[in-house]
Amino acid sequence: MSLFIKKPLDQLMNQAGDSEKGLKRTLTATNLVALGIGAIIGAGLFVRTAAAASEAAGPAVVISFVIAAVGCAFAGLCYAEFASMIPIAGSAYTYAYATMGEFIAWIIGWALVLEYALGAATVSIAWSEYLNKLLNGAIPYSLSHSPLEGGIINLPALLILAILTAVLIKGTQESASLNAIIVFVKVAIVLLFIVIGWGFINPANYEPFTIPAGTPGHDTFREFGWGGVVGGASIVFFAFIGFDAVSTAAQEAKNPKRDMPIGILGSLVVCTILYILFSHVLTGIANWTEFKTAGKEASVAYAIETYMHGYGWLATAITVAILAGFSSVILVMLLGQSRVFFSMANDGLLPKVFSDLHPKFRTPYKSNIILFFFVGAFAAFIPGSMAGDLTSIGTLFAFAVVCIGVWVLRVKNPELKRPFKTPLVPLVPILGVIVCTALIVYVDSRTQLVAGAWMLIGFVVYFGYSKKNSTLRK
Repeated sequence: MSLFIKKPLDQLMNQAGDSEKGLKRTLTATNLVALGIGAIIGAGLFVRTAAAASEAAGPAVVISFVIAAVGCAFAGLCYAEFASMIPIAGSAYTYAYATMGEFIAWIIGWALVLEYALGAATVSIAWSEYLNKLLNGAIPYSLSHSPLEGGIINLPALLILAILTAVLIKGTQESASLNAIIVFVKVAIVLLFIVIGWGFINPANYEPFTIPAGTPGHDTFREFGWGGVVGGASIVFFAFIGFDAVSTAAQEAKNPKRDMPIGILGSLVVCTILYILFSHVLTGIANWTEFKTAGKEASVAYAIETYMHGYGWLATAITVAILAGFSSVILVMLLGQSRVFFSMANDGLLPKVFSDLHPKFRTPYKSNIILFFFVGAFAAFIPGSMAGDLTSIGTLFAFAVVCIGVWVLRVKNPELKRPFKTPLVPLVPILGVIVCTALIVYVDSRTQLVAGAWMLIGFVVYFGYSKKNSTLRK
């Protein structure tokens, strides 16, 4: 039987309609928008903004955010069509199974581990670092760093993973409620920085708007001028990663045909507006050149403490917002990963334990527990830098496949009812594939090699277990 056997769409639709045996439908459009914002606004806003300004774009980083948002919008529009049409947990994995066949679906499902599981591990390590900053280094180094960094174990990272795993097991609505509170806190603090910071903007910091040619340390085309603006877009693109996690919760949406496009595209729009305003204020308060040395990860706190006298409390609030942001990102990443595994296990491509639902809460609790130990092992014993860029490759790969899938399904099944239709097909999907492929090529070669090795392990698992146990093949 072909490696590219496809899952019939009517079978997917029957799965979507089985509300008695499946996941509990509790999420509204507002919950889904909040989930998207929770997954998107994290380190990207607070760290990548200054990095892109100092390394490539200067004050024109605001334009970099617009370019990156347009690139994400191509993929977002394709996700919205699929999520409204096939409201099943599993996101890009499920869409690929219906359009390009089992083997491609497996590759996507395996790649999504890089985005969700390793993403959660990486962010939990960053959460630990910022908690220690907030506590003025009160946590001993040995208990907050991995053995590879000279420590013993990263306990704070394990702690936040354990707390959020428990919330996920309790229920999706409870998880969404907690996420909504976190989102409110961090968005409120971001808005506070924008409103107060606006009064401290120095217009001279916007001149020149792009980094001039010949500026020391900016030798290549992507490091100055409008080429630098595009280079900045490649840096801040990763600040948008996370909106696709909304589609993993499609099977838990009350009215997925209407609410999924609102959740995916709505969270993208809200975050894009916040990103543009935030970057405009940050580069107006402090000159972009200062972020090369003085800013780094604490760039926002540096700008407040140096130029916004009397607002030191806001620097502390920003640290709280970063911790809140990291918490919601971890929550949504763990949610997304467990739902992808839930779908893969239902299809027989993973052991049944990943699809077992809690008798009371109707959440994939065993999958959540297994993921805690898997993600926790990375978080406790591996440095965050080793997992970070792999997250981006897995995400971009999934984006590209979803864009291709929309086009394939339009050609092969034009008669299907589509509650939301991606505009300008095939132009939008083609542009989405081009943007995502270009950014994958842009990632450093070491990370590409590690991602390739991860995929080879996936092939071994597929041909050794999944192909033999596939429900569709049986």
